[in-house]
Amino acid sequence: MKKALAIAIALVIATPAWAGPDEPVKAIMDLASQLWSDKPPEGKDYFDKDHIVLFSKDFVAAYREAEKYPIYDEGGGPFGYDVITSSQDGCPLKDMAIVAAHEAAGVSDVKVTFKLMSCYAEDPGKDAISEVHFDVITEDGKPVIADIHRITDGKPDSLVKEMKELAKTGAETPAEPPTADDPNQNPAQQQESQPQ
Repeated sequence: MKKALAIAIALVIATPAWAGPDEPVKAIMDLASQLWSDKPPEGKDYFDKDHIVLFSKDFVAAYREAEKYPIYDEGGGPFGYDVITSSQDGCPLKDMAIVAAHEAAGVSDVKVTFKLMSCYAEDPGKDAISEVHFDVITEDGKPVIADIHRITDGKPDSLVKEMKELAKTGAETPAEPPTADDPNQNPAQQQESQPQ
């Protein structure tokens, strides 16, 4: 009996426990803090293999579709900015607070606030508080992020909606025709493009 109890306790300890809806948000905000630090980690991203598991299946599906249309020709993600801070410029995150509200209709609202511009002493917005809300749901027995809402001028947006729009626009935009010196163009096409 003692042996069985010891094994059960060991299994509980060995199994990662999600304490609440704020756990996946804490993991993402920990990464955000690292990415905005003076020495950001290389090769890390909100949607890399280690962090994509923090998001819901529908969120991941929307991201995968948007990912087909990278913002830069050399590849990368579909965004030209940091999706958490909603910016391209900023400072190490300061005064971060994470607060999980009550659950409603299966969705928990986790509110995050922080200062993004505090290192710009002359910036009138250096003390401004950025606010982000995470929709957290339970999927396969653990909390995952279903959407991210950045607050701009008092109004929330939806990252899932943005990703769907990026995918839709990308799918509707015709591919640019290859140029005459494009190495991927086949020989017949290259011949046709030569002046007679």
